[in-house]
Amino acid sequence: MSVRKKKMWCSAIRIYLFLTEIGQLIFNKSLKLDLFSKISGLINCLVAHLALKSPENLQEALIHELEQETNLLLIQTAVFITKHKSCFLTVWTFLVCHEDVVKIVELACKHNLCIIPFGGGTSVSSALECPEEEKRTIVSLDTSQMNRILWIDEKNLTACVEAGIVGQDLEKQLAESGFCTGHEPDSMEFSSLGGWVATRASGMKKNIYGNIEDLVIHIKMVTPRGIVEKNCQVPRMSTGPDIHHFIMGSEGTLGVVTEVTIKIRPVPEYQKYGSVVFPNFERGVACLREVAKQRCAPASIRLVDNAQFQFGHALKPQVASIFTSFLDGLKKFYITKFKGFDPNILCVATLLFEGDREKVLQHEKQVYDIATKFGGLAAGEDNGQRGYMLTFVIAYIRDLGLDYYVIGESFETSVPWDRVLDLCRNVKERIVRECKEKGVQFAPLSTCRVTQTYDAGACVYFYFAFNYRGISDPIHVYEQIERAAREEILANGGSLSHHHGVGKLRKRWMKESISDVGLGMLRSVKEYVDPNNIFGNKNLL
Repeated sequence: MSVRKKKMWCSAIRIYLFLTEIGQLIFNKSLKLDLFSKISGLINCLVAHLALKSPENLQEALIHELEQETNLLLIQTAVFITKHKSCFLTVWTFLVCHEDVVKIVELACKHNLCIIPFGGGTSVSSALECPEEEKRTIVSLDTSQMNRILWIDEKNLTACVEAGIVGQDLEKQLAESGFCTGHEPDSMEFSSLGGWVATRASGMKKNIYGNIEDLVIHIKMVTPRGIVEKNCQVPRMSTGPDIHHFIMGSEGTLGVVTEVTIKIRPVPEYQKYGSVVFPNFERGVACLREVAKQRCAPASIRLVDNAQFQFGHALKPQVASIFTSFLDGLKKFYITKFKGFDPNILCVATLLFEGDREKVLQHEKQVYDIATKFGGLAAGEDNGQRGYMLTFVIAYIRDLGLDYYVIGESFETSVPWDRVLDLCRNVKERIVRECKEKGVQFAPLSTCRVTQTYDAGACVYFYFAFNYRGISDPIHVYEQIERAAREEILANGGSLSHHHGVGKLRKRWMKESISDVGLGMLRSVKEYVDPNNIFGNKNLL
């Protein structure tokens, strides 16, 4: 089977983009005729293309137990296809509570099924693809209906939430009570709380609210051995290695996260965007380093290189007002002619401040004073807000590009401060070089931004895209380029991943990243918790 077909038909994500929508409508009791036609078309398409041997262990007893324990329409539909077409590999289950998960895991252990947990479907590490060598029935365990806030503790500022809730829904529901988590990943429109835990996620406002490991107080996870959880919900424990750190980053290899208790905060009183223009990327990185050193970073501070600045500027809507257009012209003249900034070299940092008004204004002044020392010029709130919001639409732009023979993606790393500049330069150059060697006819987009700052280093995001006209297998070429870029990252002192996770895409480098002994420790945990490999997605190991 070609690489393209593998990507098209062996990926659970592509199927789930349809089936999640269907499941939502089923639960809303509004399954209409036109959608039923869509379902039928999808089923026929799957039957035509998934020429797979019917799993031998999908027996009548299992079918009966699934129907009795779950009683969901999609299970019965999937079984119908299996029984009458003998070519459908995956069973879908939509769960509504922790107890449902326990039942499904028990059935999977009894009948030796393979479970792949599914949250929001935003993984970019091939973590949700069904392993090609898997011969057992695969149960794709969808947690999207486990989306309730179970309780809010206003005194301790914590909330217990079901793991299937999507980020934007979580923030919306908490806001109704005057609270927020502040965890705001690029994917928060679709990604789930359980997915954040499973991948050790990071949000754009981590400088105030922390990464997911800083937010988590308590986790409940169902494994083949039973339920894993601590006996109390406290801020810290000294009881040996923290079991939460076995769960966070486990990527669905050990069990299913069902409930999470997280820290919450009152919705901030005041929010203000900002932006700073620097004469070059080096000055911008030096400024971010100083801000981190003084520990005065705003909720979000991100530095984009010149290529990304030019890209964002090209997406800026045309201004209808003559006066506004005139002002924009004056600003450009001031920056380029009066201050001498080269538009082909300059870069921009976007800022977001949150808190009470007085402290935000003090904080803002402190950051802008530091920026001035590195040649930075304040560029206004509108540019800061536009740059911040652009993050949420990049995935849509990527998908739009496919209609114009453009394929692209993003990947990330973390790196010490003294290697940020070399890593950014070398990885971008490697992408350009690899594209040329692989026969890409046009110059690719190769760009980066510094998105998170820490005392000892930073998170760097890379974006690349190329026009694949004339290339017979663009997905294969893309994979080769991404692999080369990842090797360049490791060669320049970067990590395998900062927050996207490992999945199947990057697990070849796990031994190099955490040592042979470290990998053995992870295997030992897997063998004890899941001796029959029920959670067999083959991520990480």
